[in-house]
Amino acid sequence: MANKESIVLEELDNSNYASTIEVEEESRGSDIDFIMLLSLVRKSLIWVALLIVLGLIGSFLFLRYTKPLYKSSSTLKIDEQSEAGRLGLDGTIENQQNLSNLSGEIEIIKSNLTYERLQQKLPLDISYYAIGNILNEELYRSSPFHISYEMSNEAYYNIKFGVSILDATRYNLSYVQGDQEVTEEHTIGEPVQKPGFTFTLKLTAPLNSDILAQKYYFTINSTGAIRQYLTSNVAVNIVNLDASTVDISFTDHNPFKAHEIVNSIDSVYLEQKIALKDMATRQTLSFLDEQLKETNENLGNSEIQMENFVKQNKTYDVRADVNKQMTKLEDLNKQRVDLRMELSLLNEIDQLIGRNTSLDQMIPSLKELDDEQLSNRISQLSNLQLDRSLMMQSYKTTTKAYQLLEEEIDFSEKAVRKLLAQNKLLLQKEVNLIDTNIRNIQQELLQMPGKETQRARLQRLFDLHEKFYLMLMDKKVEFGIARAGTVPDFQILAPASRPAAPIYPNRLLVYGIGLAGGLFLGLGLIAGRYLLHNTITSLPELERSSFAAVLGVIPRYKKEKLPISKLIVDKNPKSAISESIRSVRTNLEFISSSKNKRLISITSTVSGEGKTFVAVNLGAIISQSNQRVIILDLDLRKPKIHQAFDAENTKGISTILIDRHSVAECIRRTSMPNLDFISAGPTPPNPAELILNSSFDDMVEELYHSYDVIIVDTPPVGLVTDGILVMRKADIPIYIVRAGFSKKTFLKNMNKIMRINNFNKMCTILNDADSMVAYGYGYGYSYGYGYGYSNSYYEEDQPESFVTRFKKRFT
Repeated sequence: MANKESIVLEELDNSNYASTIEVEEESRGSDIDFIMLLSLVRKSLIWVALLIVLGLIGSFLFLRYTKPLYKSSSTLKIDEQSEAGRLGLDGTIENQQNLSNLSGEIEIIKSNLTYERLQQKLPLDISYYAIGNILNEELYRSSPFHISYEMSNEAYYNIKFGVSILDATRYNLSYVQGDQEVTEEHTIGEPVQKPGFTFTLKLTAPLNSDILAQKYYFTINSTGAIRQYLTSNVAVNIVNLDASTVDISFTDHNPFKAHEIVNSIDSVYLEQKIALKDMATRQTLSFLDEQLKETNENLGNSEIQMENFVKQNKTYDVRADVNKQMTKLEDLNKQRVDLRMELSLLNEIDQLIGRNTSLDQMIPSLKELDDEQLSNRISQLSNLQLDRSLMMQSYKTTTKAYQLLEEEIDFSEKAVRKLLAQNKLLLQKEVNLIDTNIRNIQQELLQMPGKETQRARLQRLFDLHEKFYLMLMDKKVEFGIARAGTVPDFQILAPASRPAAPIYPNRLLVYGIGLAGGLFLGLGLIAGRYLLHNTITSLPELERSSFAAVLGVIPRYKKEKLPISKLIVDKNPKSAISESIRSVRTNLEFISSSKNKRLISITSTVSGEGKTFVAVNLGAIISQSNQRVIILDLDLRKPKIHQAFDAENTKGISTILIDRHSVAECIRRTSMPNLDFISAGPTPPNPAELILNSSFDDMVEELYHSYDVIIVDTPPVGLVTDGILVMRKADIPIYIVRAGFSKKTFLKNMNKIMRINNFNKMCTILNDADSMVAYGYGYGYSYGYGYGYSNSYYEEDQPESFVTRFKKRFT
């Protein structure tokens, strides 16, 4: 009953152990291994430092072989300022508006017109270069020679003409024509004739050894190339829109050239701005002059027409003439009435005289006559008639006195009649003249409306031309004053200075990029090594990833190269490997007392991890403690134990298990007194079935009678299941992990085996460890070894190189 309870409790313990392993394995699977990461960082420090140095070297080479780019810039304030106010002419000139659209000014600065004037101002048509080993340097205004040329063949534009000065009189000229390189020798100062191209080379500096040793070349730039060069390197940006400030900059590999181009752009822009500002005024003034000339001619024609009109019509004011003529017509009518009254009076007198009627009654009317003689004659005749009337009363008609009186009366009548006839004729002439004048005036009055219309038309044209002429004169004066009084306000707030340091490449930035790039690659290397790191390299990794107890660490063996696993502890009893295996032996005693019989199985995941080497040398170390040890080679597929002891493999475990040989017949002795081994024997077709056979247990029991410790070298458990079968029978199953060789997945496989098979006494050994792995276990600088599948073995006491010591120092 007690046995059943103990069995149940053991099963419960194993179940709890398996579940604990599973939970811990899941909790550790996703954690970052900071210790391993720190280990990789320490190991990678030398590579990180090397990458940083390479980054800095790359930065140095980049700076060395990259042409520096310089930038020269100036800040301008663009505005307009009117000076007319200072002349006291504010009222006669329109207010000038300040520039508000700086974008238009930027287009002016970057226009082809600016570039054309810049080409005329600066020697941009020819570029001179000094040829260097890596980079070529432009010799702007510093070339030792000058080229003057005439070109009509555009094929020679933008071609490199190599120049080598031979002496003071000769030079070599080389250029590529088609697919062939042409080399010619010419005389300095003499023209070189090419089809459509003639040039002359003249020295501008005294010859010296440097000039003779240097090679040069020049190119004649086409207009398109110059425009492209200026367009791609000039930049104009608005700095402050409210303040009307812009920044003009130019970038070039030659600082002096960039500085001169910016200054030239400033001056060209000033000239161009003034020219553009003055162009509208000049055009306006030209228009005004043309209009003034034409208007002056029209005004002169109008004046001539007015003059001819006045001459023709003898008047300046037709309306005044109408009034004048009307007054004159009234006067003439009045005069004509008066004359007709006089004429009627004369006719009446004439009739009275013809009727011999007395004229006394006409005497008062004679006052209206202006003819005094006629009045006197009529008065005299009237008196004579009165005398005759009186004489007839006293005298007869036949009397002499009466007849004399009659004769005197006849004579007076004739005189009166004669005067009357003369006066009537004169009056009639005057009446006729007045009638003629009246008719003329009436005719003129009939023509007055047409003349007035003609005069108004001529006056209107004259006034129009005169007003337009005066207006043009005013405009000309205004624009003349505006032209003289308005100047562009062009202030250079920050003049262009010759750049002292290049803008590209920035040395600090490039070195910073090189440093950061090297550091980034170093971090990438560490991250890559961490992400790609899939092997166990250190004891902390093994302890974190494995749930088996760590028995110890076996350092790398460097003394010699071993093509196969060998027994080495007998030859190097005081070596680090021997001491490390003794430590493993001591740890084994804590797990299982040396007084008891023990079956130790040694396995690994795959071949090459050193299980045979550990089995052989661990057995030798245990045998040195006065314990009888035998090593069994159960790797029936790839046996190696016999090779470690330089023995044959004609019989062994396989023949024992098939009862061909006895155990005693297969035991082999070694050079060490307490150490024996049994080789694997011939490879059987069914190794797993042989191990499961009860003969194996019988063999073990038989060996327990003669030996204290049985060490079994089992097959790799990652390939076959034979090793697991033996591990179930073993007191202490040992799992070998080789540093830098065993994959991390191997430990997962080991943990899985422990969980499934409840191997709660599973132990592990880190094999082939480097110095950092053994640190803290009392080995100082550890030594390694090789075994079966290792690549090489090294002398443990051989002197270390500087690189090895440097690597150890920083890793």
